[in-house]
Amino acid sequence: MQSVTFEFPCDPEPLDSPFYIARPPIEEQTYEQITRIGSVIRIQSPHKTGKTSLVLRLLDYAKQSGFTTVYIDFQQAEAAVCTSLDKFLRWFCGYVSHQLDLTPMLDEYWDDDTGSKVSCTIYFENYLLKNSNTPLVLILNDVDQIFEYSTISQEFFSLVRSWHEQAKQNVLWQKLRLVVVHSTEVYTDLNINQSPFNVGLAIKLPELSLEQIQELAQRYGLNWTGDVGQKNAQALQAMVGGYPYLVRLAIYHLANFPEKSLQQLLNEAPTLAGVYSVYLRRKLASLQQNPELATTFKQVLSAGINVELDPILAFKLEGMGLIKLQGYQYTVACELYRQYFTLHILEEQNKQEEIERLRRQVQELQRLSYTDELTQLANQRYFDIYLEQQWQRLTEEKSPLSLILLEIDYLKIYNNTHSQKAADECVRLVANVISNVVSSNNSPQGLAARYKEAEFAAILPHTTADSAFKIAELIRKQVKKLGLAHQETLYGLPAPVVTASLAVACTIPQHKGSSSVLVNAVSETLQQSVLRKRDRTYINTALNYGFRNNR
Repeated sequence: MQSVTFEFPCDPEPLDSPFYIARPPIEEQTYEQITRIGSVIRIQSPHKTGKTSLVLRLLDYAKQSGFTTVYIDFQQAEAAVCTSLDKFLRWFCGYVSHQLDLTPMLDEYWDDDTGSKVSCTIYFENYLLKNSNTPLVLILNDVDQIFEYSTISQEFFSLVRSWHEQAKQNVLWQKLRLVVVHSTEVYTDLNINQSPFNVGLAIKLPELSLEQIQELAQRYGLNWTGDVGQKNAQALQAMVGGYPYLVRLAIYHLANFPEKSLQQLLNEAPTLAGVYSVYLRRKLASLQQNPELATTFKQVLSAGINVELDPILAFKLEGMGLIKLQGYQYTVACELYRQYFTLHILEEQNKQEEIERLRRQVQELQRLSYTDELTQLANQRYFDIYLEQQWQRLTEEKSPLSLILLEIDYLKIYNNTHSQKAADECVRLVANVISNVVSSNNSPQGLAARYKEAEFAAILPHTTADSAFKIAELIRKQVKKLGLAHQETLYGLPAPVVTASLAVACTIPQHKGSSSVLVNAVSETLQQSVLRKRDRTYINTALNYGFRNNR
């Protein structure tokens, strides 16, 4: 029976936590370095690897040594602060002043003529350091938050480097001890001689070893000793690597819920029922909010061989702890991430691709349902829809709408004398003529359609009857130029080649009317024309809006 209930793992580990696992010789190195004049310590590791827990112990050691400490968290810097270097440095100096319980005296030291960096330096030297009787440990946490602001980060970090250099000759600056903490690699363009990231002691926190995982389990009261304990530690490490938070979260659940076996926990780990569900969903949400990062991470998930990554995006993913560099190749940080994100990112991608495929299928089916199979022009169904749309639109715009109706003369006779195949080719050729003339002589809103077996229509928005008549005449003449020969001697046809009869009607659409008015008018005119003389263009006299010369 479990007699102790452990508190849920927190981040960072408090100073009195029995679950902080030291990673020698890192702690001893930082303690020794902080005592050196003008020292710089750089701590870089991904999220949830124990940086802040180490910093808390470093702060405590500094205080126990009689040093003054200031902890600046750059996550608290608002975007408005980062709009200019001057605003940022004033915010920084004010923040440090409050930490030291000093009244900010920015206006007394700030001078526009000397510039922000010099003003900031004078403020530190003559106000902050001069008022400190002990070494000042300045911890700059999460400095990668300002990497995005390249101008500010370059100027600020070169300023910090200059303070380090001044400690070599200035007694006041020898009081300053710098600790720079960040999750990602530095990806701003910094001059090597102006960067604080290539001086001092560099600390990169390693993952927990098998022995350290076993030690943590035993601190939670789990009997992970001997071969069995080693196998348990190996199984956990194989799933989550040696990431301290992930390791401790698993061990915490095993200690608090002894009815659940390690194998069951590992099986459920990448699922919604697993102990990492909330943590993983937050990671997923971060990726979904940044499509560039998600795309880059997909590359790593999918890669069976080396994959080239954008260095800045790779740094960010490494800072999130999602990938790590092994040799010269980036890989997914641990099996937990591989299984979870393969399920939720790659399958999501596959789902989106399937949705896109279905969308294209629907569009193609819709296109086919609105397209005449023989000519690939719009069919009568789409003609009716489009004409009504244009009628409604031009009603509001009070603009003319013209309609051309065309009939291929004696198509049945052509079919009887030349075959169905030849008649189909005739229809296709006439359709091409109409489509080409409409697209070259009207706006993109013009539409050519196959109306019936031997009839075609052209909807011409913003077109007067006079302009529509010219377009119709051009169609008629080009159909005739096709030179599709009739056997006129058998039937006494009036022309030796295939011709077309056309009718034109035009009106300004009205709310009280409907598009059928235009269709009926042009249909009646075409019926009359084929009874009179073919191979002509006729104009409707009732709706002849904008037609100057009545033909």
